[in-house]
Amino acid sequence: MASLGRTILMLGIILVGVGAAILLSSRIGLPLGRLPGDLHWRSRTGSTHVYFPLATSILLSILLSLVLWLFHNLHR
Repeated sequence: MASLGRTILMLGIILVGVGAAILLSSRIGLPLGRLPGDLHWRSRTGSTHVYFPLATSILLSILLSLVLWLFHNLHR
């Protein structure tokens, strides 16, 4: 049970860190979700919107991969 408690605690710390990073990114002007490469399509009538944050997804994937790689290498 101790390992489960540590895992839940680490996930909570990670979530707090992600939340703080999102808040700080909006304050410093990093437009997550509105980067060049994010696709947005609106129908001619305006009733249908399709949004796919491609560039934001790639950026977050790279950052998460780096964080997990560092976490894995520091705990060896």
